[in-house]
Formats: sequence, structure tokens, C-alpha cells
Amino acid sequence: MESLDTFDRDILAIVQRNCQIKAEAVASVVGLSASSVQRRLKRMRDDGTIVAELAVVDRKAAGLLMMFIAGMEIEREHYDSLLKFKAWAFKHDNIQQVYYVTGTVDIVAIILARDAVHYDEIALQIMSENPQIKRITTNVVLRDVKIGTYIPVDSNGA
Repeated sequence: MESLDTFDRDILAIVQRNCQIKAEAVASVVGLSASSVQRRLKRMRDDGTIVAELAVVDRKAAGLLMMFIAGMEIEREHYDSLLKFKAWAFKHDNIQQVYYVTGTVDIVAIILARDAVHYDEIALQIMSENPQIKRITTNVVLRDVKIGTYIPVDSNGA
């Protein structure tokens, strides 16, 4: 990845909020030509700065009404199995995010389900197909306060 200049950062700030915006519209905001914006976007896609451009779907519209935060403990002698769990989680779309963390649990996962019964089925599958996980502690999300995908791109990183 190349270092980002001010124009790149300004372009990223705009396209993160709307990846379908036309290059001409971006150009008029950042003070470049449309072709220069297109070249910069292509470079950032090619070098991996822009990882994906996607549609964000309302989970409730998709019938996934509940979100769960699952803290998982791994058996101490099985830390090598973290890679196995990671590969397993990538195959299951209800598991939205997975983090290897410090603290009282080893893994935190964000899991979507239709309801509590569906979540129970997912948790059972996690435990049965990943025997190295010895315990799951679950928190139910009562209300979404903020869900974000925006990465700050100013020069301070905040």
C-alpha cells in the first residue's frame, strides 16, 4: 500500500459514505479532475487500500432480528486451534465478526440469528464442531446504538 496523500484521504472519506457516487461529483468536492479521481480509486483498489465496496443490508429486512455478542474461551492447551476456528467461522455467514481478544474470553464473535432458538442452534453447532471452545458467554443486543463501517482517514487517524 502506498502512503495516502490529502486527496486520497478526501476521496476515501467520500466514497466510504457512498461508493456509488460518480467520479465527477467526487472531483468537484476534492478539487481534482474526474479522471484523476478514477485513477486514484483504481490504484487504491489495486493496492488493497480499498478492500471492498458493498451494499449494507438492514439485518431485520433479511429476517435476522437478533444480534448476539458471544465471548468464547479456548482450552489453554489448544491455542493453535484459533486458526481452525477462524477458518470455520468464515464458512458461516451468521457469524459476522470475530475478534481474538485479551481479557476473560479469548474470542468475541458478533452473531446474527432469527431468534433465541436459532442462536441456540448456532451456539450448539459452534461447540460441537469446535471442541477446543470450552465455554460461550452470550450477551443479547437489546438495541443498536451505532453500527459503523467508516474508517477515519484524516491525517491523525481519528
